[in-house]
Amino acid sequence: MNTVVGSEFLSNFLQYLARLDKTNEEKLPALGELKVNLGISVSSLREQLEVARSLGLVEVHPRTGIKRLPYSFYKSLRQSLSYALAIKKENFHYYSDLRNHIETSYWELATSRLEIEDIKHLQGLVTLANVKLHGHPIHIPQTEHRELHLGMYKRLDNPFVIGLLEAYWDMYDAVGLNVYADYEYLERVWQYHQEIVDAIYKRDFSLGHRLLVEHINLLTERPDLKVYGNDNQAGNIDN
Repeated sequence: MNTVVGSEFLSNFLQYLARLDKTNEEKLPALGELKVNLGISVSSLREQLEVARSLGLVEVHPRTGIKRLPYSFYKSLRQSLSYALAIKKENFHYYSDLRNHIETSYWELATSRLEIEDIKHLQGLVTLANVKLHGHPIHIPQTEHRELHLGMYKRLDNPFVIGLLEAYWDMYDAVGLNVYADYEYLERVWQYHQEIVDAIYKRDFSLGHRLLVEHINLLTERPDLKVYGNDNQAGNIDN
């Protein structure tokens, strides 16, 4: 068998999956055939298979067998972050700081690649969010919030940046930031979103970047985040 790059860190089964990826083959043989091909015991294969499943690299069903899934950094990162929050909730602050630096660093490259239908979708999200904020009863536009931020980066051809950003929103929900209901604050947040999307539409990336940074710094005004710590120089946690 050909050696795969990074094989010293991979189990026999993960090396096999990496080679299989180049063939575009999705359906894997049964355990009995796999253990012979890999030269390992069934118990070792089951352990390695479970690791691959937890990383989101395969799915296992009793009737359909084992199927290889497309690589997703997000899936493996999500599990690690969930554990980080379980042992220390304040870890969200550090991950959020990383995410903010990623957003601001990649913003101009990402938004300059957006096509007109992408921008129209962002405009639609802002419109829908305002409908929710001004409705009776009021609804927090959390789905639109997540989709708007991720939508600005959708054209980046970098699975690691996208995975980091996607995982952030799962953690955002996990620590309860999606239920913040100060109406004046939410209106300010979505006013920034409106102005940011307008700047993207006008291709004024310098203005858009400045607005994004201001938008991020709004979070210092949220009293519910004091539990995570506050570091203006680190970029704070996102809005």
